[in-house]
Amino acid sequence: MKRRIVILGAAGRDFHNFNTCFRNSPEDHVVAFTATQIPDIAGRKYPAELAGPLYPEGIPIVEECQMERLILEQCADLVVFSYSDISHNNVMHLASRAAAAGADFLLLGADSTMLEARVPVVSVCAVRTGCGKSPVSRRVVQILREQALRVAVVRHPMPYGDLLRQRVQRFATLEDLNRHNCTIEEREEYEPHIGAGTVVYAGVDYEAILREAEKDADVVVWDGGNNDTPFFRSDMEIVVVDPHRAGHELSYYPGEVNLRRADVVLINKVDTASEVGVELVRRNVRETNPQARVIEAASRVEMDGGRDIRGKRVLVIEDGPTLTHGEMEFGAGVVAARAAGAELVDPRPYAVGSLLQTFAKFRQIGALLPAMGYSAKQLEELEETIRRTPCDFVVVATPVDLGRVIALDKPSLRVRYEVEERGALRLDDVLREFVLLAHAHRAARVAPPELVGAEH
Repeated sequence: MKRRIVILGAAGRDFHNFNTCFRNSPEDHVVAFTATQIPDIAGRKYPAELAGPLYPEGIPIVEECQMERLILEQCADLVVFSYSDISHNNVMHLASRAAAAGADFLLLGADSTMLEARVPVVSVCAVRTGCGKSPVSRRVVQILREQALRVAVVRHPMPYGDLLRQRVQRFATLEDLNRHNCTIEEREEYEPHIGAGTVVYAGVDYEAILREAEKDADVVVWDGGNNDTPFFRSDMEIVVVDPHRAGHELSYYPGEVNLRRADVVLINKVDTASEVGVELVRRNVRETNPQARVIEAASRVEMDGGRDIRGKRVLVIEDGPTLTHGEMEFGAGVVAARAAGAELVDPRPYAVGSLLQTFAKFRQIGALLPAMGYSAKQLEELEETIRRTPCDFVVVATPVDLGRVIALDKPSLRVRYEVEERGALRLDDVLREFVLLAHAHRAARVAPPELVGAEH
């Protein structure tokens, strides 16, 4: 008899795990995906065209709170956990719920779902959302491009729209973001790469995505999301940790997996974290992965616009996921506004719609506004909340040029943050051997067949 499986997910890793481990398995039948973390995912289906011939009706996506009912009604034998940035404690709560309902509970190992690339791969991941991984990814891409390598970035999935249309996405221009109806979260990750001239791939089917990316590249950079493990087998794994949340590197899944696998650990934000937090992270890295090379870095925050906002009332808009499932109390925008001597205006009394629910759910968020924009309706609510909030300036600390997405009725300033390495060891140093590998691989790809054979 076939195993009947429920996959717990959040529209990303769950689809990848299905595609790599279960889609073509005659011994298994996935009865449903569940959804959490991201709004408006449940109630849809994983399309039959993506699910394959064993699933002519597609696969339903339901709310995670329905897990026990699914196990009972669908006679499910196995629950497969398939999303990221969740505490070890909460993973075991889910495992206990599954076991109590009569199902087994499975965590797939990192290697089980990694795809093999035909070009060298460097991955950049983190132990939590909001560690500052994205600036590190951009720095890695910059270094590789300076070595005359063609680089394609493949981004961790964020397929929150039409899954079939999002099977393989290629972003080379800002117009591509509009064409694919990207959410603010997607734009936050894609826009800086595109602005630097780098092509970005994302979507749903990462085997197909990888094959397309390889056509553009001498090397692929896996730009990880949340604290998930890479989807591609990597020649170098770089992992970013955050001393503002010291200890989380050992208490969140699968962030601890990343830490233990890392070739390079980058301790970020050493300029703003407490020395106690930095030292705790140093010790945890040293004891958990003593073979990893360790880089320390500051997160350099700069405010564009040339405006003096000292004493002015400002509304700070921060990166959404950093504050929600990343559980941060504030981000770079608050740091920049405080340093500039501005007065923070609390938007919570003026929030509307789903933003009220966001503040109620994530109570650690203080006097700032998360850039939530997963749907047209939510963008309208974000715009209305900004309009209603009495302030002199809006400080935008998301990587997105928010004025291209919604109407801002107040003067705005943008905050940018980049990684700045401290100490003797730099990203250039750890990437040197990887660059040699990439050049050798490229030479072998372009050499005439008779020369390749002669070398062997």
